[in-house]
Amino acid sequence: MPHLVSILIPAYNAERWIADTIKSALSQTWVKKEIIVVDDGSSDNTLEIAKTFESKTVKVIAQRNMGACGARNRALTLAQGTYIQFLDADDLLAPDKISQQLKGRNNNSDARTLLTSAFGKFFFCQHRAQFRPDSLWQDLAPVDWILKKFMENVWMNPAAWLVSRRLTELAGPWDERLSPSGSDDGEYMCRLVARSEEVKFVPEAKCYYRVGNVGTLSSRKSDSALNALFLSLCLCIEHLRSLEDSERTRLACVRFLQNSLFYFYPEKVEIVNKARDLARSLGGDLLPPKENLKFLLVRKVFGWKRGKKIMVTLRKRKLAMAVKWDEMLYRVNGLLG
Repeated sequence: MPHLVSILIPAYNAERWIADTIKSALSQTWVKKEIIVVDDGSSDNTLEIAKTFESKTVKVIAQRNMGACGARNRALTLAQGTYIQFLDADDLLAPDKISQQLKGRNNNSDARTLLTSAFGKFFFCQHRAQFRPDSLWQDLAPVDWILKKFMENVWMNPAAWLVSRRLTELAGPWDERLSPSGSDDGEYMCRLVARSEEVKFVPEAKCYYRVGNVGTLSSRKSDSALNALFLSLCLCIEHLRSLEDSERTRLACVRFLQNSLFYFYPEKVEIVNKARDLARSLGGDLLPPKENLKFLLVRKVFGWKRGKKIMVTLRKRKLAMAVKWDEMLYRVNGLLG
């Protein structure tokens, strides 16, 4: 019998995208599937739109706002599948994404194999999605997967994963302390990888990650968000060291901290000091974040704190312009189509 796949969609104020996301789940060529949408206390029409899809295949649940991790955990408790497909409420799956990943997998002998796929970034126009392979787009041993993530500052969109029920049980629930950080998926992914026996990349499988929807973490000023981010970094480091505690893994952990220092430096002195203490305990040290020429010039005129604000604002405006342009093309194509 083919495996049942549970497609889990946490949703918060996603009325603009939720219909397309559910349709991409329903369009999966893998026939044996269930779709569980958990509305996380949305204040817009997300819940009402999702409910129009309710059927034997689609279950829609509403809960008070608990954050993305809380919504995913609620969906997990309801899921009946042998495999779990996480899907954020603004992302999309190619129709054969799950079928490609499960091709030839008809028993439980590979239940600790973590399946990943290619993913493309897009704003509005899915056909313009950019697929940019990095070093994680290959079959890897668990320790090598996390090493590459740390050393090369690369990542993988959650929709790219297909996770066996066995692996979710070994990894445990999403850590709800991390929801404010926006980095909860990075910690959970490292935890899944650490519990797996291998990571299998399926290049024929594809999904689509919508960018430009939310503010970047570097623009968030709440202490809770930054404290949660630092906790996530520490937990990721623990996951790698649980696999191998060696000179090369400790070096990778220091590089991981260095790559993340920009989020805290220089405003959050306490977190910066904790990060430096952790790096020293690993046999390394942290330097001030590396500056490109543009930021160096801004920083020399305005100082680190104000210069950082200016650079974040400029990046957000540049992104907003790219999103607006893509939206215009999307609407023109819709009128012509």
